[in-house]
Amino acid sequence: MRQVVVGPERINAHFLKAMGGGDWTDGMNRVGREGRGESTWLGFFLHNVLSEFAPLCEARGDQARAERYRNEAGRLATMLEQTWDGEWYRRGYYDDGTPLGSAQNDECKIDSVAQSWAVLSGAVPVRFADRALDAVRTHLVRRGPQVLPLLTPPFDQTAQDPGYIKGYPPGVRENGGQYTHAALWVVMAMAKRGSGDEAVELFHMLNPVNHTRTAADVERYKAEPYVLAGDVYAHPAHAGRGGWSWYTGSAGWMYRAGLESILGLRRRGASFEVDPCIPSSWPEYTIVWRFGRTRYEIAVKNPDRRCRGVAEAELDGAPVDPRAIPLVDDGATHQVRLLLGGRKRPVPPVAKQGASSRESR
Repeated sequence: MRQVVVGPERINAHFLKAMGGGDWTDGMNRVGREGRGESTWLGFFLHNVLSEFAPLCEARGDQARAERYRNEAGRLATMLEQTWDGEWYRRGYYDDGTPLGSAQNDECKIDSVAQSWAVLSGAVPVRFADRALDAVRTHLVRRGPQVLPLLTPPFDQTAQDPGYIKGYPPGVRENGGQYTHAALWVVMAMAKRGSGDEAVELFHMLNPVNHTRTAADVERYKAEPYVLAGDVYAHPAHAGRGGWSWYTGSAGWMYRAGLESILGLRRRGASFEVDPCIPSSWPEYTIVWRFGRTRYEIAVKNPDRRCRGVAEAELDGAPVDPRAIPLVDDGATHQVRLLLGGRKRPVPPVAKQGASSRESR
């Protein structure tokens, strides 16, 4: 194993960031306890953070920092492409260089967070991002018990020692159960790739209301229908049982997945955008947004039954860029109208004077 020290940071054999005592999955606290283990997820996440912060640095006149951030994001993208395992991205590497979340592992062959953040980060080629989501569909989406596990197969008999995650029974919590926080990242990734029908299907699958519609559902779920559960078991003996309810971290991400990724409303400083990814069956929807003293009434029409693609946008009757709609707190009510479609719809010709009623229609 090779180790390169750059300033205060340590970059390990695959030139990714160290896993240390656990990254987002803190239960993987022994993957990198010696300092050499690496996290693919952290690489994707850091790529996203650097890419988002670079333009903010430029806006504040700090060009040197913006360039540094972009250079590091580019380096990470190059290294992350090399973590491709054949059908999905590896989760990381143990201290001894053994891959984690690889088809060659006997357990934890695939982990969802590496796949969702490969998409959300924008760090990898689209063809690989799409294949990573296909792997999630194949291995992790379980429509029978209505769960979307974090990883599979769960840790049980393997000689690998990832950390205290292995102390949970197989199929419970992070160890192969649904960790709802991560499952919502899958929804957001599906939406980012334009799969509106599937994104909303999975959103509904994660919605606790849909786990409690019948007496049998309630008996299985055993948690409140009006708050989000941090995890849902996938163990065959308890499949579909909710755990650790009132979980605010998952609730916050569910709000963002619904409002930002599906309905498409995102604030951008002094402006906002509306870029939906919805089911093709939705003919229209509306959002009423209170911003300070101001009310924005947003109506999205979908006559061509598309999942995404804004063809036209208006603010108070005037054309506007849907990616930069002015955001003002003037106490007024503003009307935002958007039309989804592949191209601008033609304006119908004006009927000639004296034309019959049939011709005028």
